[in-house]
Amino acid sequence: MPEIVRSRPRLVGLIAAALAVAFAASAAAGCGGGQSARAETPGAGAAESPEPAPSDGDVTSTRRGQATWYGGRFHGRTTASGETFNKHELTAAHRELGFGTRVRVTNLDNDRSVVVRINDRGPFGNPRRIIDVSRRAAEKLGMIGDGVAPVKLEILADD
Repeated sequence: MPEIVRSRPRLVGLIAAALAVAFAASAAAGCGGGQSARAETPGAGAAESPEPAPSDGDVTSTRRGQATWYGGRFHGRTTASGETFNKHELTAAHRELGFGTRVRVTNLDNDRSVVVRINDRGPFGNPRRIIDVSRRAAEKLGMIGDGVAPVKLEILADD
């Protein structure tokens, strides 16, 4: 037991170093707005099922901040929820909301909105950024070129 107690500061240091490396790697990867300069064409066979817009009675809370989008090098990788990330699906990353939570995201610059499902964690780094949406969601929101947009999030009640 004393050996475990002595190694605890070292373990904390290793965890802190691993988190710093992960943060630096995500920043270098262009997580969020940095992806906007990349020209990508959604692949054939990308399925999309239209989802009816929920009524205002379905909204449980509202938040405002900035949205960024991600795709590219994250496509096909495992998300924090364990799912495989697909940039052609209407999904998003949020720091706190539960996996599977549905959120209506509205771009306040052009009033376009889309309902996404939370399946990942992020964005990290800038506290004003409250959600990272998939490339497909960013296309629907009209924010591909800008990379970042002011948004309103409406957290939707479970079905």
